[in-house]
Amino acid sequence: MRVAPVALSADPGLTFKYIGGDPSLDLVNTVDWTPKGLEYERLTDYERLTRWAEGAGIVSAEDAERLRQAGAEWPDEARAAHEAASWLRWVLQRLFTDIAAGERSSAALDDFNDLLTEALRFLRIAPTRNWDWRGRGEDLESILWPVVWSAAALLTSEEANLVRVCAGPDCGWMYVDRSRNGLRRWCQMETCGTREKSRRRSRARA
Repeated sequence: MRVAPVALSADPGLTFKYIGGDPSLDLVNTVDWTPKGLEYERLTDYERLTRWAEGAGIVSAEDAERLRQAGAEWPDEARAAHEAASWLRWVLQRLFTDIAAGERSSAALDDFNDLLTEALRFLRIAPTRNWDWRGRGEDLESILWPVVWSAAALLTSEEANLVRVCAGPDCGWMYVDRSRNGLRRWCQMETCGTREKSRRRSRARA
Protein backbone atom coordinates (compact mmCIF):
# COMPACT_ATOMS: atom_id res chain seq x y z
CA MET A 1 0.00 0.00 0.00
CA ARG A 2 1.40 3.36 -1.02
CA VAL A 3 1.02 5.77 1.85
CA ALA A 4 3.18 8.88 2.21
CA PRO A 5 3.63 10.79 5.47
CA VAL A 6 1.01 13.48 6.08
CA ALA A 7 2.30 16.97 6.75
CA LEU A 8 1.80 18.39 10.22
CA SER A 9 0.94 21.79 8.79
CA ALA A 10 -0.08 23.23 5.44
CA ASP A 11 0.18 26.64 3.84
CA PRO A 12 -1.20 26.84 0.29
CA GLY A 13 -0.39 30.55 0.32
CA LEU A 14 3.35 29.89 0.15
CA THR A 15 4.84 30.31 -3.30
CA PHE A 16 6.61 27.45 -5.03
CA LYS A 17 10.35 27.80 -5.47
CA TYR A 18 12.33 26.08 -8.17
CA ILE A 19 15.85 25.97 -6.81
CA GLY A 20 16.61 22.25 -6.99
CA GLY A 21 18.09 22.24 -10.46
CA ASP A 22 15.78 19.38 -11.49
CA PRO A 23 11.98 18.99 -11.44
CA SER A 24 12.23 15.85 -9.32
CA LEU A 25 14.08 17.76 -6.60
CA ASP A 26 11.72 20.71 -6.93
CA LEU A 27 8.87 18.29 -6.17
CA VAL A 28 10.66 17.19 -3.00
CA ASN A 29 10.98 20.87 -2.11
CA THR A 30 7.22 21.46 -1.94
CA VAL A 31 7.25 20.72 1.80
CA ASP A 32 9.74 21.26 4.63
CA TRP A 33 11.38 18.06 5.94
CA THR A 34 11.94 18.89 9.61
CA PRO A 35 13.12 16.53 12.39
CA LYS A 36 9.61 16.46 13.86
CA GLY A 37 7.93 15.75 10.53
CA LEU A 38 6.72 17.44 7.36
CA GLU A 39 5.78 21.10 7.73
CA TYR A 40 4.32 23.82 5.51
CA GLU A 41 2.74 21.60 2.89
CA ARG A 42 2.37 23.51 -0.37
CA LEU A 43 0.82 20.74 -2.47
CA THR A 44 -2.47 20.83 -0.62
CA ASP A 45 -4.63 19.52 -3.47
CA TYR A 46 -4.63 18.63 -7.15
CA GLU A 47 -5.17 22.22 -8.26
CA ARG A 48 -2.01 23.24 -6.43
CA LEU A 49 -0.17 20.32 -8.02
CA THR A 50 -1.04 21.64 -11.49
CA ARG A 51 0.17 25.10 -10.49
CA TRP A 52 3.47 23.66 -9.31
CA ALA A 53 3.91 21.59 -12.48
CA GLU A 54 3.17 24.57 -14.70
CA GLY A 55 5.79 26.63 -12.87
CA ALA A 56 8.29 23.78 -13.10
CA GLY A 57 7.82 23.58 -16.87
CA ILE A 58 6.48 20.03 -16.55
CA VAL A 59 3.24 20.91 -18.33
CA SER A 60 2.22 23.75 -20.60
CA ALA A 61 -0.23 26.40 -19.41
CA GLU A 62 -2.82 24.92 -21.76
CA ASP A 63 -2.39 21.38 -20.44
CA ALA A 64 -2.37 22.61 -16.85
CA GLU A 65 -5.68 24.41 -17.33
CA ARG A 66 -7.19 21.36 -19.00
CA LEU A 67 -6.06 19.18 -16.08
CA ARG A 68 -7.50 21.63 -13.55
CA GLN A 69 -10.84 21.52 -15.29
CA ALA A 70 -10.76 17.72 -15.42
CA GLY A 71 -9.78 17.57 -11.76
CA ALA A 72 -12.74 19.75 -10.80
CA GLU A 73 -15.04 17.50 -12.83
CA TRP A 74 -13.60 14.26 -11.43
CA PRO A 75 -12.73 14.95 -7.75
CA ASP A 76 -12.11 11.30 -6.83
CA GLU A 77 -9.58 10.89 -9.64
CA ALA A 78 -7.99 14.22 -8.71
CA ARG A 79 -7.65 13.09 -5.11
CA ALA A 80 -6.00 9.86 -6.24
CA ALA A 81 -3.58 11.75 -8.48
CA HIS A 82 -2.72 14.08 -5.61
CA GLU A 83 -2.02 11.09 -3.37
CA ALA A 84 0.16 9.60 -6.13
CA ALA A 85 2.15 12.85 -6.21
CA SER A 86 2.68 12.67 -2.44
CA TRP A 87 3.88 9.09 -2.77
CA LEU A 88 6.27 9.99 -5.60
CA ARG A 89 7.65 12.86 -3.52
CA TRP A 90 8.21 10.53 -0.56
CA VAL A 91 10.01 7.98 -2.73
CA LEU A 92 12.22 10.67 -4.28
CA GLN A 93 13.03 12.19 -0.90
CA ARG A 94 14.20 8.85 0.50
CA LEU A 95 16.10 7.93 -2.64
CA PHE A 96 17.97 11.21 -3.06
CA THR A 97 18.66 11.53 0.67
CA ASP A 98 20.48 8.21 0.54
CA ILE A 99 22.39 9.26 -2.58
CA ALA A 100 23.44 12.55 -0.99
CA ALA A 101 24.72 10.59 2.02
CA GLY A 102 26.62 8.17 -0.19
CA GLU A 103 24.35 5.30 0.78
CA ARG A 104 22.26 2.83 -1.19
CA SER A 105 18.65 2.11 -0.36
CA SER A 106 17.23 -0.87 -2.19
CA ALA A 107 13.76 -0.22 -0.78
CA ALA A 108 13.56 3.33 -2.12
CA LEU A 109 15.09 2.28 -5.42
CA ASP A 110 12.60 -0.57 -5.75
CA ASP A 111 9.73 1.83 -5.12
CA PHE A 112 11.13 4.22 -7.70
CA ASN A 113 11.57 1.50 -10.30
CA ASP A 114 7.93 0.53 -9.85
CA LEU A 115 6.94 4.13 -10.57
CA LEU A 116 9.31 4.28 -13.54
CA THR A 117 7.84 1.11 -15.02
CA GLU A 118 4.36 2.58 -14.74
CA ALA A 119 5.35 5.90 -16.31
CA LEU A 120 7.22 4.33 -19.22
CA ARG A 121 4.04 2.59 -20.37
CA PHE A 122 2.89 6.00 -21.58
CA LEU A 123 6.11 7.19 -23.20
CA ARG A 124 6.10 7.32 -26.99
CA ILE A 125 7.70 8.99 -29.97
CA ALA A 126 5.30 11.51 -31.48
CA PRO A 127 4.91 12.10 -35.25
CA THR A 128 7.30 15.03 -34.79
CA ARG A 129 9.90 12.40 -33.74
CA ASN A 130 10.14 13.88 -30.27
CA TRP A 131 9.43 12.17 -26.97
CA ASP A 132 5.84 12.58 -25.82
CA TRP A 133 3.40 11.09 -23.34
CA ARG A 134 0.24 9.29 -24.36
CA GLY A 135 -2.58 10.88 -22.38
CA ARG A 136 -0.61 14.07 -21.69
CA GLY A 137 -2.94 16.78 -20.46
CA GLU A 138 -5.83 14.32 -20.19
CA ASP A 139 -4.92 11.60 -17.68
CA LEU A 140 -4.80 13.33 -14.30
CA GLU A 141 -1.64 11.43 -13.31
CA SER A 142 0.11 12.38 -16.56
CA ILE A 143 1.45 15.36 -14.66
CA LEU A 144 3.78 13.01 -12.75
CA TRP A 145 5.30 11.01 -15.59
CA PRO A 146 7.78 13.69 -16.73
CA VAL A 147 8.91 14.07 -13.11
CA VAL A 148 9.70 10.36 -12.91
CA TRP A 149 11.49 10.53 -16.26
CA SER A 150 13.56 13.52 -15.12
CA ALA A 151 14.47 11.77 -11.86
CA ALA A 152 15.63 8.70 -13.79
CA ALA A 153 17.82 10.88 -16.02
CA LEU A 154 19.35 12.56 -12.97
CA LEU A 155 19.92 9.28 -11.16
CA THR A 156 21.85 7.82 -14.11
CA SER A 157 23.92 10.95 -14.77
CA GLU A 158 27.19 12.14 -13.26
CA GLU A 159 25.23 14.90 -11.54
CA ALA A 160 23.70 12.33 -9.20
CA ASN A 161 26.90 12.74 -7.19
CA LEU A 162 26.14 16.46 -6.88
CA VAL A 163 22.78 16.06 -5.16
CA ARG A 164 22.85 17.77 -1.78
CA VAL A 165 20.50 18.25 1.16
CA CYS A 166 20.29 21.76 2.61
CA ALA A 167 22.27 22.13 5.84
CA GLY A 168 19.39 24.02 7.43
CA PRO A 169 18.16 21.99 10.44
CA ASP A 170 14.46 22.50 9.65
CA CYS A 171 14.58 22.41 5.87
CA GLY A 172 15.50 19.19 4.11
CA TRP A 173 15.26 20.76 0.66
CA MET A 174 17.49 19.34 -2.06
CA TYR A 175 19.47 20.68 -4.98
CA VAL A 176 22.09 19.80 -7.55
CA ASP A 177 25.26 21.60 -6.46
CA ARG A 178 26.46 23.24 -9.65
CA SER A 179 28.45 25.92 -7.82
CA ARG A 180 31.95 26.58 -9.12
CA ASN A 181 33.70 25.29 -6.00
CA GLY A 182 31.14 22.59 -5.18
CA LEU A 183 30.69 23.90 -1.64
CA ARG A 184 27.08 25.09 -1.71
CA ARG A 185 25.47 24.36 1.67
CA TRP A 186 22.08 26.02 1.53
CA CYS A 187 18.97 25.67 -0.58
CA GLN A 188 18.90 29.48 -0.58
CA MET A 189 21.34 31.82 1.05
CA GLU A 190 18.61 34.38 1.80
CA THR A 191 16.62 31.87 3.85
CA CYS A 192 18.48 28.99 5.48
CA GLY A 193 21.89 30.60 5.05
CA THR A 194 20.74 33.82 6.67
CA ARG A 195 19.06 31.99 9.55
CA GLU A 196 22.26 30.06 10.25
CA LYS A 197 24.28 33.29 10.29
CA SER A 198 21.79 34.76 12.76
CA ARG A 199 22.09 31.72 15.01
CA ARG A 200 25.87 31.97 14.97
CA ARG A 201 25.74 35.65 15.91
CA SER A 202 23.34 34.87 18.76
CA ARG A 203 25.64 32.14 20.09
CA ALA A 204 28.63 34.46 19.82
CA ARG A 205 26.87 37.17 21.80
CA ALA A 206 25.83 34.64 24.44
